[in-house]
Amino acid sequence: MEQERLSSGTLSAPVNVTWEITGRCNLDCRHCLSAGAARDHAGEMSLEQCRHFIDHLKGIRVFQVNIGGGEPFLREDLWEILDYCHLKGIVTCVSTNGTMLDAGAAGKLARMPLTYIQISIDGAVQETNDRIRGEGSYARALRGVECLTRQGFRNLSLNTVVLRDNFKEIHDLYRLARFYGAKTRLSRFRPAGRARDTWQEYHLTKQQILELSAYLSEFKDVLTGDSFFSITAEDRKNLGLNMCGAARMTCCVAPDGSVYPCAFLQESDFYAGNVLEQPLAEIWRRAGSFNLLRSLRKEACAACPRFDLCHGGCPAVAFFLKRELNSPDPECLRQISEPEEKPGEVY
Repeated sequence: MEQERLSSGTLSAPVNVTWEITGRCNLDCRHCLSAGAARDHAGEMSLEQCRHFIDHLKGIRVFQVNIGGGEPFLREDLWEILDYCHLKGIVTCVSTNGTMLDAGAAGKLARMPLTYIQISIDGAVQETNDRIRGEGSYARALRGVECLTRQGFRNLSLNTVVLRDNFKEIHDLYRLARFYGAKTRLSRFRPAGRARDTWQEYHLTKQQILELSAYLSEFKDVLTGDSFFSITAEDRKNLGLNMCGAARMTCCVAPDGSVYPCAFLQESDFYAGNVLEQPLAEIWRRAGSFNLLRSLRKEACAACPRFDLCHGGCPAVAFFLKRELNSPDPECLRQISEPEEKPGEVY
């Protein structure tokens, strides 16, 4: 499986890296992506190890580091990690639940022009959010948002995982973000981590997926990253990636330094190495799981008129629901327009 050379057209290093710097968290969200990974990866990289890793990222010209967890602000040395990234010219984006942000923290962040902040809120009202993310989390997250806005922090977005439970509140969340001068970012619910246990309860219905596609076409300022390229309409095709970026443009580093193609494929099958044992550049070049993803050819999708818009969709969703990486994304527009699944099938 391992290849010594990258296939033609593959980048020599990732453009951005998702770095989960801790598995610790002060919330207990029902759809938590990182819950399983936190159990599997004991320990965290020390500050010295973090600095050495950042030096390497600078050396291979990684442009941005997306810092997550767990809850990143539980690491007291987060400020040193951010400062060192910025010293090296690396842009940082911190994904946080917002509950630990106060005026002091917001003031520090406002003096960091290379930092973006994403605060997770999964309901436009307290009842919905707290049912998903835990009692009191809505009020505490909004206090964090208010602290940032009062300090004049500009690079702020409110991130929502789109679920069956909060679907009707998407536009209210959009208006909430605008009220605070923030951007709206919608993330896709995928059956990884604790989300496997809540998949049947939370995953969108086919009608909701169609409505979401239409909504994203109407509100093009809503950010999605590559989360929803499987339902991207023609009029949004230039607003983001049109294919999975795992092992092509990005990868994920766990708290203990373990490397995976993306945050949604933190499974033993996709383990690529550890940055404490070998350089990320070497892992990027040689890891079998990375080269496997790069070589995927979803033949069932090749004749689809939407192929240029999504290239088969998200491999992680296909893997967890169909146990096949090269299956079409079960939530792509073409798949959901087909006749209803028979009883007992996974979707």
